[in-house]
Amino acid sequence: MTENCPASSCLPYAAVLCDVDGVLRHWPADIEIEHAHGLPAGSLAAAAFAPARINPAITGEITDEQWRSAVAADLATICGSDKRARAAVTAWSDRAPSVDLELVALLTRVREVARVALVPNGTTRLEQDLARQGLDSLAHTVVNTARIGIAKPDPRAYRIAAERVGATTERCLFVDDIAANVTAARETGMTGLHYRRIDELRTALTPLLGR
Repeated sequence: MTENCPASSCLPYAAVLCDVDGVLRHWPADIEIEHAHGLPAGSLAAAAFAPARINPAITGEITDEQWRSAVAADLATICGSDKRARAAVTAWSDRAPSVDLELVALLTRVREVARVALVPNGTTRLEQDLARQGLDSLAHTVVNTARIGIAKPDPRAYRIAAERVGATTERCLFVDDIAANVTAARETGMTGLHYRRIDELRTALTPLLGR
């Protein structure tokens, strides 16, 4: 797949850029862990994904381990026990997400005709997790925001991803479950798909794969 192919043989996209969490893999609910460790419902996510906690982790300012330690410290205040908070974060960290194998198969087909990149707002643990889940060879490249120091929806993240796959932004299809990230991708010139159902993505990929 090249950017200077004859017009008659060019496909609409040179690359498909796909988010990971909420699209390719899905995490179990936190309620059982919270109940087992004396935490209020919703407190794990509230602590872990508070902007002051998650932003440094997904831009590589701190490591994944430092992020999780900070989350445990925040939770200790809530549950009144450092030990219980650390145990809760350990259990939370040890969970395994489910992988959408139908989407894996679809992206594997895309690889045959276009470049594929995974573009998550990830921490420094992302590559290890992808390898453990058998997803490390799914895409031609992984653009982990913790490695580039810029997180979505910063437009620079999309431009870096396009450069990594050797395509202009106008030749990229970007897929994400967060609407703001899709909007930002469109503002860089990409075609954006707000992911909710795999059938919608399959339809968007019809020009590449056929029916």
